[in-house]
Amino acid sequence: MALIDFEILPVREPVPERDREAILAEPAFGQSFTDHMITLRWSAEKGWHDGRLEPYGPFTLDPATSVFHYGQELFEGMKAYRQDSGSIVLFRPQENAARFNASARRMAMPELPEETFVRALELLVTQDRDWVPTEPGTSLYLRPFLIATQRGLGFTHPSDSYLFCVIASPSAAYFGGGAKPRALTVWLSEDYTRAAPGGTGAAKVGGNYGGSLVASRQATDQGCDQVVWLDSAERTWVEEMGGMNLFFVHTPRNSRPRIMTPALTGTLLPGITRDSLLRLAPTLGIGAEEGRISTGQWRAECASGELTEVFACGTAAVMAPVGTVRGVHGGWTVGDGEPGPITLCLRDELLGIQYGLRPDPFGWIHKVC
Repeated sequence: MALIDFEILPVREPVPERDREAILAEPAFGQSFTDHMITLRWSAEKGWHDGRLEPYGPFTLDPATSVFHYGQELFEGMKAYRQDSGSIVLFRPQENAARFNASARRMAMPELPEETFVRALELLVTQDRDWVPTEPGTSLYLRPFLIATQRGLGFTHPSDSYLFCVIASPSAAYFGGGAKPRALTVWLSEDYTRAAPGGTGAAKVGGNYGGSLVASRQATDQGCDQVVWLDSAERTWVEEMGGMNLFFVHTPRNSRPRIMTPALTGTLLPGITRDSLLRLAPTLGIGAEEGRISTGQWRAECASGELTEVFACGTAAVMAPVGTVRGVHGGWTVGDGEPGPITLCLRDELLGIQYGLRPDPFGWIHKVC
């Protein structure tokens, strides 16, 4: 199909520079938003149409709009970085576009051409480039999403109309940054599960997150930072931490270290940071594989010293070390309870690529302006 055009409608009164600079000095994750947003509509009659870059602001939707009642929606999360050279770049946006469309297929929603997805990001980042922060560890978080907009309460088929939107928020790392991020305490949830085979676990949809909040509250009540999800059938096999992928670090004597992450079974989100680390680790002399690990194995291998580090990864937090595990059957410490050298090495290398401080051997960086 032909490349979709976007009408450019700049805001008449942008946020004053002084106010913007105050936000950029201490950006809280997902709390402040840039001057503009992207909107694009789809209908069964017209396909994709009415693309706009327009002032950030509320939508007007009928109370009977189907997204409110049946949850047909999806989203993505990614970042724009101001590199050391001054350039503003995206990290692997084509992968986000592909995952966006995979989620759309699962939710019976229209796919968006990948070049249009990337073009929408480029337009918004270019227009609001003054909102990309400059401090180490900060970035402009981008949230593309798609919602069903058909009016009516009948539920016999997917919506016949949709709204695509991209908004942007200057942000610091979700769990904080710095040279040595703090190690998290996690709760093993045995009462709730995130996803089941045949469900939407591999899609990035709001229902996965809304259904997780009760377990997250349980984790907080137990003095933990995050919840670790187990498989829905046996409540034995480790899957994810919150909305992030998990990695387990083994450092056997007289052998190179290796990282392992639970294999994609249809219930886990195929994280782009996850895939990047699987490809990046071998270039640093670290083995990388997919597999599976039970809670019993996790505990036993920490006790024996075979398993020395655990970390979670995702766009918002980048990499978050896990120091302590708690559950109804007791808890244990991972390594010495602090971020380990493999975690910090991989984190530094990944951030170095994103911020232009390291070479980019994979061609992951997409320059915007």
